[in-house]
Amino acid sequence: MTAASALRTVHFLPLLLWAALTGAAAPPRQTESDAYSRYELLAPGSGQFRILYEVSATTAGARHYFNPIRKGSIATDERVIDRSTGKPLRFDIVGGDVARQAGVPNAGADGQYIRVTLARPVPQDGEARILIDKTYTDPNSYRMDGDTIVFDRSLGIKRNAVVLPRGYEPISVNYPSQVLQEADGRIKLSFWNTSPAAAPLIVKARPARLAPPVQEGLAGRLQERATQSREIVYYLRDPDTHSFDLTHDYTESRPGVGVYTNVVRAGSRVSNPSARDLDTGEQLRAETLKGAAAIAKAGGDARDADANTEAVLFHFKAPAAGETRRLRISETYTDPERYRREGDTLIWDRSFGRPMNAVVLPAGWALTDSSVPATVSLLDDGRVRLDFINPRNDEIAVLILAARRK
Repeated sequence: MTAASALRTVHFLPLLLWAALTGAAAPPRQTESDAYSRYELLAPGSGQFRILYEVSATTAGARHYFNPIRKGSIATDERVIDRSTGKPLRFDIVGGDVARQAGVPNAGADGQYIRVTLARPVPQDGEARILIDKTYTDPNSYRMDGDTIVFDRSLGIKRNAVVLPRGYEPISVNYPSQVLQEADGRIKLSFWNTSPAAAPLIVKARPARLAPPVQEGLAGRLQERATQSREIVYYLRDPDTHSFDLTHDYTESRPGVGVYTNVVRAGSRVSNPSARDLDTGEQLRAETLKGAAAIAKAGGDARDADANTEAVLFHFKAPAAGETRRLRISETYTDPERYRREGDTLIWDRSFGRPMNAVVLPAGWALTDSSVPATVSLLDDGRVRLDFINPRNDEIAVLILAARRK
């Protein structure tokens, strides 16, 4: 047993003991994904900051989600929104014992949690996406040093942004971050923590008279990477087939848009398209079309298409203002140029433009090379998975080599 698995076992023991004493089955462990935190620093000297926390509950069948209130912080002005519908959700404050009995195994008896009642049970292999809005008072994390403000806080969430008060400029940021000026003039520091540890963030800023933001013609290069939530997983088949399955998670937030257009890369062939709504589990209609006219007629995006463009269109209920849709798209691609075998070597050679990509090697193949840093894990079925996080607004050219196990 590894140290990590031993620690998980220790954390899970209270649930097992509770189940033994009550005769009930231990509740499923709470799981989550796609977390993003935005910290808006309020008036200097107040010790207060607003937190906008986006997260997806992923435990199948769960009706509640538990969000911890950090010790040393006082939470006020809480509200919770269902990100699918934009409507408020009911919540209350409960102790750690309640959270532990509901599937949060490491909840301490002296802890406090925001218990959110979800709009619907989490679908199998789906999500319940929520936004928790709260204000913390924590002068140890947010304080003054002369006329300089200091935000000093360990952040365990991997995607974060800190927004300075209006009229302040950053003079020290110890974690590599994007620096982006918002429309109201405030400066935002945004980063993606690619390490397994929490980020020991320290931000310092001082008063400054700043000119209004001017971004005409530059907006495309000044997009916040940490808010981009597309996830793509490639499941490689035997390299002699040149084929791979993929899943692509995508959020549509534009009111009135009810079609997603997935353009097939030149040199690739697509088959087996399907999709579903991750919030509801509903299966969606898919169709494969060729040519700009056919794509446009079906409601797809044909702005960059020509007569030879092939695209798969996925149809779903268009979100109204304040609503969003989270889709999981599945397809099979065949691409002899980018996925092949040479002798006994498997070769995957493909560029990734999205921030989150993963590649799962076929059974029986051992990883030998990856040109871009990745985390490596072993799936339950013995296949090897590589996860790539690109926190920059550019592409990464990934070359993977693998050898057949003897």
